[in-house]
Amino acid sequence: MKVLAALSGGVDSAVAAARAVDAGHEVTAVHLALSRNPQSHRTGARGCCTIEDSNDAFRAADMLGAPFYVWDMSAEFQEKVIADFIHEYSEGRTPNPCLRCNESIKFEAVLERAMNLGFDAVCTGHYAQVFDGPNGRELHRAIDPTKDQSYVLGVLTAEQISHSIFPLGNSTKVEVRAEAEARGILVAQKPDSHDICFIPDGDTAGWLSRQIETVPGDVIDAETGNKVGTHPGAQAFTVGQRRGLALGNPTGDGARRYVVDVDVKKNTVLVGPPMLLDINVIEGINPRWSGPLPLTGQRIHVQVRAHGDALPARVELTDDGIRVVLDDYLRGVAAGQAAVLYDDTRVIGSATISRSRRMENA
Repeated sequence: MKVLAALSGGVDSAVAAARAVDAGHEVTAVHLALSRNPQSHRTGARGCCTIEDSNDAFRAADMLGAPFYVWDMSAEFQEKVIADFIHEYSEGRTPNPCLRCNESIKFEAVLERAMNLGFDAVCTGHYAQVFDGPNGRELHRAIDPTKDQSYVLGVLTAEQISHSIFPLGNSTKVEVRAEAEARGILVAQKPDSHDICFIPDGDTAGWLSRQIETVPGDVIDAETGNKVGTHPGAQAFTVGQRRGLALGNPTGDGARRYVVDVDVKKNTVLVGPPMLLDINVIEGINPRWSGPLPLTGQRIHVQVRAHGDALPARVELTDDGIRVVLDDYLRGVAAGQAAVLYDDTRVIGSATISRSRRMENA
């Protein structure tokens, strides 16, 4: 097959491309230039789209003997990932930019361009597996639960999965680094990228304060309705947050309060005891299916955080999305996050969480 290997400049994508070459594919390498932020274009940047990374990607491609190109997708990234991130926070929701990047850039724009250029598949260094199933190609978890990235790939459609290759899904990170050393790949011990790539200093709240006009407002006790403090701007807070709350009115028992809701329109942040965060019903919109749709009432597992547990539940299809009823209570679920549905290790699909609530006898 003609395979386009996306090289980020890290060890995972380099080994994935090397395995694609070993498998006999005709591999061409591409590095995605996603950011024009000068702060990220420096040695030691903590993102994944720096000039340093581009050079590392070129060296990996050269070692493999693969043609190498850089695709400038910074305009698409600005519009579909960064602008979306700002908009979601301005509306009081908590988005996952890595998931949005996979959906809109790596497996939409890139895959579409690759197919138009005559490639058969795109290869990346994500830790996930693709198998042939009774209804076509299926996306499954990686064997290493500590590195599994099927959650952030849960936005992929069945068509996109059929043209995707994830060579690392059957390996651990330790094995991948050892293989890179044995192959002589120079980035074998390069640290993993962390945080949000377009916020290289990791200060998300500070970065958002420079993008969104914020107005100080009230912090309200969700149980009593009393004002217990002030905040610099509601958009800086997310459900489940505890740090950063400057509360002038402590609780009688000295218990900690957590953010239990954010109302951007009223510019208020509601706080309360942790029990108010316990929910057992999740509603989601804009579902994307990785294969056949589930049946209403079907038993599934649902994951709402990239490194969270998959929890037993049942799913119901609604007019505008899905409704997931958990077997047990889950704490601190924010609107804007993704709910990814699983049938054992197979990804069924995903939806954007629009609401979560507690319901007795659900």
